Amino acid sequence: MLAVFDQAVAKCPEALKNLDTDSAPFSALRDGSFIKYFNSVQPDSVSLNFGSSGFIAYSSHEQNPLLPRLFSVVDDIFCLFQGHIENIAPLKRQYGLTKTANEVSIVIEAYRTLRDRGPYPVDHVVRDINGKFAFVLYDSTSKSVFTAGDADGSVPFFWGMDSDNNLVLSDDEVVVKKACGKSFAPFPKGCFFTSSGGLRSFEFPQKELKATPWVDSLGEVCGAIFMVDEQSRKETGMPRVGSASNWSSQY
Repeated sequence: MLAVFDQAVAKCPEALKNLDTDSAPFSALRDGSFIKYFNSVQPDSVSLNFGSSGFIAYSSHEQNPLLPRLFSVVDDIFCLFQGHIENIAPLKRQYGLTKTANEVSIVIEAYRTLRDRGPYPVDHVVRDINGKFAFVLYDSTSKSVFTAGDADGSVPFFWGMDSDNNLVLSDDEVVVKKACGKSFAPFPKGCFFTSSGGLRSFEFPQKELKATPWVDSLGEVCGAIFMVDEQSRKETGMPRVGSASNWSSQY
């Protein structure tokens, strides 16, 4: 799976940028060359273009049958999901979904609940999802991105910054490196990222995250990995019910 979002929609952490290189190879959103590249290496891929905001694409080619890729769209909310949820039955009941609902349906409904000022903090909602997973969600109405990976990093999931500081996300390291050069790294374990709130740990929501340079399998220093700073503590809070702004613009 692949998702690219303009920096105006999702601002990359500066620590992802490799300072030893002048820029990444190219812009993943300029002239359509990157999506053409993805289509060439992922046969039968499907892509959805969000104009200047970005695009998402996915394919079932050579997918791990134990970590399948799923896609769904509900009310202008687009979601790519890879993996599986172990506690899917109780989550279906919690969100009032039918027995036929799958993992990607649960993520979309969880987001809708949060967006509409649900009673639980975001970190609680993501932490309630037990299993091996990574997902990317885009709300085209509010132009908001919501993405997360499980606490063990069970699904290969990478993110990076291209030459125009756009956000690139994929389960394929080679694809991310194509656009981002050395300005990429694995998505942090046990974390979620939102357009307005940036990167947070759902395992330790009261803690700050600190960036450490990441060395890839070839021994090259690339972007940064983010780990919980055990000595830190941060204030958290949810928007007040009845406030003018919804969750997607506050968290």
